[in-house]
Formats: sequence, C-alpha cells, structure tokens
Amino acid sequence: MSHESKVWFITGVSRGLGKVLAETLLAEGATVIGTTRGGSAGIARGQGRLTLLALEMTDPRAVREAVEAAFGLGRVDVIVNNAGYGLLSSVEEASEEQVAHLFDVNFHGPRRVIQAALPHLRAQRSGHIVNITSIAGVAPAAGSGYYAAAKMAVEGMSQSLAREVAPLGIHVTLVEPGAFRTDFLSDRSIRRGGTSLEDYAATAGAAAQRLTAMAGRQPGDPARAAAAIIEAVRSRQPPLHLVLGSDAYQRTREVLEAFSAELEAWKQVGLGTDFAAPGPTPPSGPRA
Repeated sequence: MSHESKVWFITGVSRGLGKVLAETLLAEGATVIGTTRGGSAGIARGQGRLTLLALEMTDPRAVREAVEAAFGLGRVDVIVNNAGYGLLSSVEEASEEQVAHLFDVNFHGPRRVIQAALPHLRAQRSGHIVNITSIAGVAPAAGSGYYAAAKMAVEGMSQSLAREVAPLGIHVTLVEPGAFRTDFLSDRSIRRGGTSLEDYAATAGAAAQRLTAMAGRQPGDPARAAAAIIEAVRSRQPPLHLVLGSDAYQRTREVLEAFSAELEAWKQVGLGTDFAAPGPTPPSGPRA
C-alpha cells in the first residue's frame, strides 16, 4: 500500500490540530475517519473521503463501537489519538472530579482506542499509532500538574507499547507540541481549576495568566504541525518522539540538560545503593 493511500482514524476532528490534520489529509485525497462528540464537524473535505463518527471518549463501549465501525469500513492504517483538553490548576486546588474526568478523557480515552484497535493492527501486521501528548508531558510547567500527569501517562504507556508492537510491524509515535495557534487556550478546550491561593500566585497563578495572554499569539503554525505529523508517518523510520515547535524544542533541551547534570551530580550516591560486591575469597591455609 502506498503512503498516499493510507486510511487515517483521528479522534477529535471538530477543532484544533485534529481538524487541521484531517483537512490537510483530505486536501491530498486521503481517506479520513474522524470522530467528534456529536458526530458532525465543519471540515473542508477536499478531494479525499471523510467519514464522521460520534464518540464520547469517556464511554468504553462507545470507544469499542467506534473503532469497530472504523475497521468495519475496511483497513485502517493510522490511529491518531488527538481528542483531549487542558486543565489549569495548582496541584492543591484541583477537585477530585476535575482530576478524574481529565484522566478519563486524556489518558483512558487513548488507552481504550489503542486496546480496541490493536487486535486489528496485529492481524494486519502493520499500522501506526500516533498519540498527541504535549510538551507538558516532557517538560511540565507550574499550573498544569494534572494535565502534565495525564500526558506523561500516555508517554509512558506509549514507550512500553512501542517495544511490544515493533516486532509486529506496528509503529508508535508520540507527538509533543508546544504552543500552536489553535483554540486550545479558549474555554472550549481548556478548563480551569483553582489558582487563587496567594501562596501560588507567582507560580501556578502566573502561569495561567501567561497562557491566557498568549491565546491567539502562539508561535506554532497548526498547518505546519499537521505536515510534520504526516511526514513522520510516511517516513521509513518513524520517530518515537516528535517534538513540535521552537518553544517545545527549547524546553525539551533544558529538561534533558538539567536531568543529565543532576544524574551526574548524584551519580556516586545513586551507584552506592547496590549491594556491596563480594570481596575476594581468602586463600585457604595449609591444613594441620
């Protein structure tokens, strides 16, 4: 099968990066099966073929049915877990309900899609799972602890999954975007917990204010992000990590360098926690 004839299943195509990715593929003549909560979306169909399915990511049965419906239409080559939303809150102030729902959508949603799709991909002995995480899943900032935690959970699951399915001809790619000029920072895509405690004003509170001020001025171009994802999927050696945006690249470099420096600074302490190596056996003396 040629790269251009791949069939893409993309969750959350009603807006944001998912919509831009779907429209880019459709403009090239690709086949896209997209999901939205209501089963409809204002998407430019281009020369391609678009099928829309209704999907509530928190409903395990609905996820299974949507995936089965997608594969019921024929072969599916690329699974893109894009649907999700953000939560701005200090760790202390977020409610139980906010945290539970965030993880249900942002982690368990993709997990359910993957588990439902894997029997089909294994049977095909091919496929590509693309999980849209975030730079927050690599380099968390104040005020997004639970969003970062959910994205880190997807990161950890995906890295293990990649090792499990590589012998089966299935690829896994984590897309880790920085700030892209979509509506992600609007009330449609981000929710707000608590950032009102004075003790967090300079950290979580300031971070929330910066993000609010950034809305509509993000440096990343969604069309270029979509093109980068398509290029990665079409590569003969797809990356496990695809960091998108100059801001994401810089934050990733800073985290890696700080991690490396701390690893070396505490090397001797860390290495000193193994059991002591047994010493040499003393030679036995002459017997009386």
